[in-house]
Amino acid sequence: MAGRKRKVRRAKYITLYSPFLMIETKHELIGEPIDSPTGRQQWARCTKSRHTQLVNLDTIEAQVDRSQAIVHISREDAKKYSPLQEYEIGDIIFHAVWDDVGIVRSKEVLSDGGVAIVVHFEKNNEKKLIENLKA
Repeated sequence: MAGRKRKVRRAKYITLYSPFLMIETKHELIGEPIDSPTGRQQWARCTKSRHTQLVNLDTIEAQVDRSQAIVHISREDAKKYSPLQEYEIGDIIFHAVWDDVGIVRSKEVLSDGGVAIVVHFEKNNEKKLIENLKA
């Protein structure tokens, strides 16, 4: 056993848009590429958030301009934020005071029984906002 060398796995990294963080980050390619009718596909894990996504390697290699792969969200697509409304995970909201658009990442129950949503904004990063406030 002492004479056997352990094979070192070399990781391959690419820069991709992370829908979870809403920015381009470094991703590690996991496993081997799988040939499919739509092209070679492989799993990629974000080195920051650790979330994985299935990517089409042929499409990525063909794209010179990677900005086309980024999904831009706008105020027109967003619901206006109000603490009186209820939101779902994945909803896009616009906060008028901060003039910022974000996506609802998760929900948390507060100590008083109320509910807060965790929103990742483009300018203000991650913020907790009250939802479904009873007047």
